[in-house]
Amino acid sequence: MDNKRVLVKFSGEALAGEAGHGIDTTILNYIAEEIKELVDNGIEVGIVIGGGNIIRGVTAAADGVIKRTSADYMGMLATVINGVAMQEALEHKGLNARLQTAIKMEQIAESFIVKRAQRHLEKGRVVIFAAGTGNPYFTTDTAATLRATEIGACMLIKATKVDGIYNKDPIKFPDAVKLDVVTYDQALEDHIKVMDDTAIALAKDNSLPIVVANMNEKGNLLKIINGDFSKCSVVK
Repeated sequence: MDNKRVLVKFSGEALAGEAGHGIDTTILNYIAEEIKELVDNGIEVGIVIGGGNIIRGVTAAADGVIKRTSADYMGMLATVINGVAMQEALEHKGLNARLQTAIKMEQIAESFIVKRAQRHLEKGRVVIFAAGTGNPYFTTDTAATLRATEIGACMLIKATKVDGIYNKDPIKFPDAVKLDVVTYDQALEDHIKVMDDTAIALAKDNSLPIVVANMNEKGNLLKIINGDFSKCSVVK
């Protein structure tokens, strides 16, 4: 693969561990190790992390007490908290990391500027993109697809708790079948739950492959980037 630049998307829930909320530093450390392996192999890495371990905008706005727009901004701020934690974990591993946010907050992070992000990546720094797109009603999946497109990533890897896309929930249905390759159109028609439709449509428009993989499979990210897609599913 000529282009060794990727964007990895982690859910906020993934950071919570067994507790189901907050940040489990053991998991944070594990993710940092996986990212370090990529950087050590000459791969340029961008990261987007959700905020569901702290608050989810849709859930917070469910009963109408908090407006959806305000709830979504709260969710964006949650991703910044996770981004700060991720930056610390990466730097603890000896990596250079930069946190860029879609909402201006100079004391905490750089504002997102695509040329600056690209320059950081060229210099071997890991760039964490926080605060979603900076707009309510857009998920961090869409933000990840947008940032991946903007930085010219060769693929978007969605690191989840499952090893790919199935025709039905593999936890509930033992006879669920794993789908190795799913087309953008198929993903949109079937409303696959791995990514939202806006993210998939944006990926389709920009011919950006989306790889769904198990983040708990040690070394899997590097294998995928090196062309081993045996333990994942690809939307393309």
